[in-house]
Amino acid sequence: MENLTFDLAQTKVSALNSYLHRQSGESGGQKITVINPDGAHNIAVGLDSPVEVEVIGHAGYYAGGMNKTGKVIIKGSAGTGVGENMMSGVVHVQGFASNGAGASAHGGLLIIDGDAGLRCGISLKGGDIVVGGSVGSFSAFMAQAGRMVICGDAGDALGDSLYEAVLYVKGNIKSLGADAQIEALTDADISALTDLLQQSGLNHDPKSFKKVASRRELYHWNADANQEY
Repeated sequence: MENLTFDLAQTKVSALNSYLHRQSGESGGQKITVINPDGAHNIAVGLDSPVEVEVIGHAGYYAGGMNKTGKVIIKGSAGTGVGENMMSGVVHVQGFASNGAGASAHGGLLIIDGDAGLRCGISLKGGDIVVGGSVGSFSAFMAQAGRMVICGDAGDALGDSLYEAVLYVKGNIKSLGADAQIEALTDADISALTDLLQQSGLNHDPKSFKKVASRRELYHWNADANQEY
């Protein structure tokens, strides 16, 4: 199938997404190149086929959102909500990501080569997020399932109100959020880290990471806690 190029200086994002949606189920193996994105919002949202979309430049809000089976490569940085609510496939940001990266992701793999902003992985529901740099405050807030690998530092309140998601941090953690704690790495953690780092093209020693998981003290209402946790 012929590879296509969309020039967003000449074509609207809606036309790009309409093409990608119409090709659902028919575009397996096709590669779409997007040039001159200039920070446009909603690039390659709602993919539902194994198509590859390569964005040459910076993307705006929600790039690769609701992705299912597609592969989105952003050769630049991405705005708020990149990979938001993705179901499967891969979204790879080769620069930096703004706030809320990977929010509510149910599956798939989000790779961010640089740093990510506030609330990375908020309400994560099963996807994997690998950040080559650092993440901002309140990352993994209310993360329910899935895994997050942070190769740099983490800001305040990491993993606040964490459920069953597991976080791995190589650098410094400014502070942990409510109900989050550091645990010892297990062999299963080492294996998971090795796999995720390899998939993301990162070369780090898995044993150099700290594991953050839930204490599970917020699972049940405690009438004696006096609103203090």
